[in-house]
Amino acid sequence: MGEAAMKPHHSLQKYAIELRNNSTDVERLLWRRLRNSQLEDVKFRRQQPIESYIVDFISFDKRIVIELDGGQHSENTAYDLQRDACLTANGFTVLRFWNNDVIENIEGVLEVIRAHCL
Repeated sequence: MGEAAMKPHHSLQKYAIELRNNSTDVERLLWRRLRNSQLEDVKFRRQQPIESYIVDFISFDKRIVIELDGGQHSENTAYDLQRDACLTANGFTVLRFWNNDVIENIEGVLEVIRAHCL
């Protein structure tokens, strides 16, 4: 594979790999249901750099970003709005779920994601 065929290295790639290797229990729970194109045959990736952000889960084909929010996100409202605006400007739909929604109602969460995939 020649130099030109290689993908450009994203400056956040190393940090994204670190996040992938240190997933939260909630991220692992949802990933078990999204990986290997299990949901409507849609390919999702996890901890993916997009511009200056790392998103929890993304489908490039369906232009969907999934973000899981724990308690710390309630303090970061301005940051989340800025991040969502950037992702939306890049053509993505951002779906946000609270961690306890994933824990207590994963089927409901998967239904919302499925509806956006169809």
